[in-house]
Amino acid sequence: MASLEVVRSELADAHKDTRLNLSAVLESTTLTPEQRWGTAVACAFAARNERLKEAMLNEAKQALGDKATPVIEDARAAASLMAMNNVFYRFRHMIGKESYATKRAGLRMNRLAQVLTNKVDFELVCLAVSAINGCEMCIQSHEKVVLEGGLSEDHVHDAVRIASVIHAAAVGLES
Repeated sequence: MASLEVVRSELADAHKDTRLNLSAVLESTTLTPEQRWGTAVACAFAARNERLKEAMLNEAKQALGDKATPVIEDARAAASLMAMNNVFYRFRHMIGKESYATKRAGLRMNRLAQVLTNKVDFELVCLAVSAINGCEMCIQSHEKVVLEGGLSEDHVHDAVRIASVIHAAAVGLES
């Protein structure tokens, strides 16, 4: 089983900043442990690097103990749903035609309303994954829900910092 330290050590010297940032962003004091590790796990799934995903899963299980299962399952669901939604809604935004915007999506998204942790944390995780996937519409939508749900811009900022470093680590591990 890969640990985060092992994965960090696999990053070449060219990725020293990423190696250092990978520890720093996971020490956020703004986010709860559930928010921090839910974001990290979901972003590792979205980044599609097996070693990084395994390390984040292991670290989340250690850090969260009994609370790990629902956080990980929500992270898994968020990564999958955003993989679908970010493509679909990014297309709508990029094409810019009213005719597509008025068509029913017809995509099953029930899991968005059936979270195991809490709705605001799930939306925060979805926002971070949407940042990796580059969907402006989804980022704006999730950010609005998160802020209306009582989290701050600092929460959003820290979640996106995690997303950016997880993505960079995946790129570093592949290069």
